[in-house]
Amino acid sequence: MRIVRFIVLIGLLLTACERPIEFEVPDTSGMAWFKGNTHTHTTMSDGDSPPEVVAQWYKDHGYRFLVLSDHNVFTDPATLASLVDSSFLLIPGEEVSSKFETKPVHVNALNIPGVIPPQFDSTLVGTIQKNVDAIRAVAAVPHINHPNFRWAFDHRELLQISNDKLLEIFNGHPQVHNLGGGGWPGMEEVWDHLLSGGKRIYGIAVDDAHHFQGEFAPERSNPGRGWVVLKARTLSPLEIVQNLEAGLFYASTGVELEDIQIEPKEIALHIRQEGDFKYRTEFIGNQGRVLYRTENNPAVFELLSNEPYVRAKVTDSAGYAAWVQPVFTRRR
Repeated sequence: MRIVRFIVLIGLLLTACERPIEFEVPDTSGMAWFKGNTHTHTTMSDGDSPPEVVAQWYKDHGYRFLVLSDHNVFTDPATLASLVDSSFLLIPGEEVSSKFETKPVHVNALNIPGVIPPQFDSTLVGTIQKNVDAIRAVAAVPHINHPNFRWAFDHRELLQISNDKLLEIFNGHPQVHNLGGGGWPGMEEVWDHLLSGGKRIYGIAVDDAHHFQGEFAPERSNPGRGWVVLKARTLSPLEIVQNLEAGLFYASTGVELEDIQIEPKEIALHIRQEGDFKYRTEFIGNQGRVLYRTENNPAVFELLSNEPYVRAKVTDSAGYAAWVQPVFTRRR
């Protein structure tokens, strides 16, 4: 009996001595919000409009930065200098487009110096990794595109990939299967598998637009369906891509946030009210488990359990969403 009491006492002492867990709090002082898109196409590959028309569309619709990401083609922003000013930035990019057997492997390259040739390998994982590595080799930033396009790969392959911090969790193209299906995981499920497996990876929304002319319809790949809103001090290519990789942004298909406040024990999301829309916020932790659900604005989550990360999703009454990036925890 004394031994049992001693063991219990030791356990209590160890628990008392354990350092409390808290959120990692980023320094966002002096930063402003900038809306942008990192994946779109022009007539330089398979889009229907030339680069100047595509860039003008985004500028006219309030975007502050844009990546023209044509397949295996580099469009120099200097050729579109007349469109660039203090309110609108073009970041040089490319959709590095490879494949393994019948599976497409597309990795966007952000802030590149020139064209990056697609890489190939004898395995699917090797093909993905070689393209990520080729992008890193020129000091550019990769993000892995639409894994569910033609059911190419999922978390099983992505858990084996190193040196990538960005993943498309929403893509506006009508054929990329964001929600999964037939037993294949949707992109949020893939994301949670990666986060729960120890990856620090952030989720991007893009429109992957190809169709700027003619009808805007669900079966067409039109612009304006997905974007990111990022915090930065300056509208510069280097700071934009660095802050993407630091997770200082939210992804959206329509819901807008006024602010994201992170304290050691609390996350507060201030949602921009649109008309009479209603909002539901889910705070999500390890293995995709919903930790807390609220209809309040601001939506506030208090850290009470030992979670390795907490992310959030805000959905409005029309079905549009905003995804807040995972906030990771640490021992104080």
